[in-house]
Amino acid sequence: MTINQINEVQDKVAIVTGAASGIGKATVELLHARGAKVIAEDIDPSVNELARPGIVPFVADVSKDGSAEKAVALALENFGKLDLLVNNAARIVYTPVVKMTRKDWDYVMETNVTGAFLHSREAAKAMTPNKSGAIVNIASYASYFAFPTIAAYTSSKGALAQLTRTLALELAEHGIRVNAIGSGDVVTNLLNEIMDDGRGFLTEHGKGAPIGRAAQPEEIAEIVSFLASDRASFIVGSVVMADGGYSVQIK
Repeated sequence: MTINQINEVQDKVAIVTGAASGIGKATVELLHARGAKVIAEDIDPSVNELARPGIVPFVADVSKDGSAEKAVALALENFGKLDLLVNNAARIVYTPVVKMTRKDWDYVMETNVTGAFLHSREAAKAMTPNKSGAIVNIASYASYFAFPTIAAYTSSKGALAQLTRTLALELAEHGIRVNAIGSGDVVTNLLNEIMDDGRGFLTEHGKGAPIGRAAQPEEIAEIVSFLASDRASFIVGSVVMADGGYSVQIK
């Protein structure tokens, strides 16, 4: 690894949602280790455990009005600017469509899509005067491929991919690059609320990918860091697939 790679986000200021665990926590820690300042946002109060010089925790529900505005204000108040937004916060339910309630649907869509929309809108306002910035959305191979019983999740990730593309077109002229990561199975706590061993399920399901395993959160964080950096200066409106080859196989 070259010194430029190590310092690729040096002195950048980021907001990372869903920061208390999994991909979000790994991203916060990697960005900070490489010299970035971070607002770490999560609905889980355990996000406060990330507090240290250069990391400011913020407990909030990303889907609620005012949360995005407060997160951006914290970045500006504490660090004077905003360079990067990582929309990572996500929820999932496992329910067939015919049994899915409106509450189930909204539970997923409000966090996965509305939260990303609200935070992107406010981040773009802060980045535009500086004519620079990056937004990285944590999408999924479920942005393109369907799985039974997770219609709300697949719909939300499909919408997030389209939000990425549209924002990229709107913000490119302002020097702001918008991209997404199409992550596959990553060993996180995403499924913990709905099954006894969510991490074990993701580990096992990941074995179905051509690479033969699930990813660790740190592997996705590496892609976030790259997309945030000047090394990715010509990548605009892309969904960078990081799914161990799941999306290119036919079974």
